[in-house]
Amino acid sequence: MGAKDGVVAEDGLFEATPEESAIVDEPDVVSVAERALSSVPPGAPLAVRMRPLTLGEVVGQQHLLGPGAPLRRMVEGSGAASVLLYGPPGTGKTTLASLISGATGRRFEALSALSAGVKEVRGVIELARRRLLNGEQTVLFIDEVHRFSKTQQDALLAAVENRIVLLVGATTENPSFSVVSALLSRSLVLQLQSLTAADVQELLERAVADERGFGGAIAIDDDAMEHLVRLAAGDARRALTALEAAAGAALDTAGDSSGPVVLDLATVEASVDKAAVRYDRAGDQHYDVISAFIKSIRGSDVDAALHYLARMLTAGEDPRFIARRLVVHASEDIGMADPMALQTATAAAQAVQLIGMPEARLALAQATIHLATAPKSGAVIAALGAAMADVAAGKSGLVPPHLRDGHYKGAEQLGNAVGYKYPHDTRDGVLRQQYPPDDLVGVDYYQPTAHGNEREIADRVSKLRRIVRG
Repeated sequence: MGAKDGVVAEDGLFEATPEESAIVDEPDVVSVAERALSSVPPGAPLAVRMRPLTLGEVVGQQHLLGPGAPLRRMVEGSGAASVLLYGPPGTGKTTLASLISGATGRRFEALSALSAGVKEVRGVIELARRRLLNGEQTVLFIDEVHRFSKTQQDALLAAVENRIVLLVGATTENPSFSVVSALLSRSLVLQLQSLTAADVQELLERAVADERGFGGAIAIDDDAMEHLVRLAAGDARRALTALEAAAGAALDTAGDSSGPVVLDLATVEASVDKAAVRYDRAGDQHYDVISAFIKSIRGSDVDAALHYLARMLTAGEDPRFIARRLVVHASEDIGMADPMALQTATAAAQAVQLIGMPEARLALAQATIHLATAPKSGAVIAALGAAMADVAAGKSGLVPPHLRDGHYKGAEQLGNAVGYKYPHDTRDGVLRQQYPPDDLVGVDYYQPTAHGNEREIADRVSKLRRIVRG
C-alpha cells in the first residue's frame, strides 16, 4: 500500500494535502488508520465512523496545526509534552489525542473522569510502566479531566513528570481554574476553537460522499445544508448526529431509489424537531430583524424585543453586533431618563467579550429587558444633534478669554484665563459665568423630558441655567 498524488490507500479514504503527505506516508500512521477503520463496526454512529484517521482529515484548528505548531509536531510524532486540550464540545479533542497516539506508535488508553477513580488511574499507569520496560510508550487520554478531584489529578503527577505516560487531557473548562497547578505546570495548554461554518460544511459534505458515511447515497440541498450548519453551532459531533437522523428519515421514505436521495429542509426540520430560522446575516433579514429589535425596545414592548433577540441568537447572529446596538440604544432612546441603562448595556457587551456564547446570551437578555422596560427619552441625541447642527452652520465663535488655557508663559499678557471664577470656591459649587461663545449665549440644547430620572434633571437644569446665566 503506497501513496500517489497525496492519496493513501486504494479506497481513497485517506486524503492529504502535499505538505501532509509525508505524515500520511509513514507506515506506522497508515497501519494505525487501517486498524482504526477496521475496528469501527458498520452500525456505529456516523460521528464515530467519520472520526478523522489522519491529520489530513482534520478540519479546523489551523492555529494549532500549522507548520511548526506544537500540536502538529505532536501529531507528527516529534513532540513529547503532555497536553491539555481546552475547547468547546465537538472540536476534535478525542480525535487529536488518538492521532497523537497513532503517529508516535504509542499505545492508546482512554479514561473518562465521569467514571474513573484513583484506582483506575493507577492501574493504567502501572500498565504503562510495564509496557515501558518492553520499549512501548502509552498515551493516556482523560476526557473531562476538569472533573477529576485533586487527589485523582495528583495521582498522575509522577507518571507525567517521568513520562511513563504522555497525558492528553480534554476539558471544556479553563484548565487554569479546574486543573491543579502542579499538573498544569507539567503540561502544554492548547485552546481549540469552535468550527467555522465552512469547517462544518466540509465535514458534512465528506460524510455524504465518503464510504464511511453515506457513500453518495444522499445529496443535501442548499437550504438543508445551511440549516444543518446552523444547528451544529461549531460542534462537529452535533452536525453529524443531525445529518444521520435526517438522512435516515430521507432514505426510509425514499425506499429503493436509483439515484441519490435528496435531503431537503423539510426533512431536516422534521428529523431534528427544530425549525429553520429564516435569517440571512448579510441580507434583508439581518437588517429587518435588528431594526424590529431596536424599535421594540424603543416602544417598550419587552416581549417583542425578547422574541427578536431569540431569533437572532438562534440564527447565529454575531452577539457582539447585538451588544453594540444595545449600547447605542441605551444613549439614543433612554439616555438620562435612566442613566443605569448605558451601564447595563456596556456590561452586557463586556460579558460577550469575556464569557462568550452561549452563556453571554443571558447578559444580552438582561440588558434587553432593562432597556425595554426603562423610561424613554430622546433628549440626549436631540441635544447633540442640535449642537452639531450649529457647529456645522458655522456658529462656533471664539472661546471666551477667561476660559482659555493659561498654563504657559505669556498667557496672562494675552488676557487668557484672566477673570476665571473657580466654582468650587462657592458654597453651592455653581456661579454666574459665561461659558459658550458670544453667539451661543442663552441657547438651550438639552431639553429634558418628564420621563424617569429626567423629571428631577429638568428642575435641576432649569436652576443651573438661571444661576450660570444670571
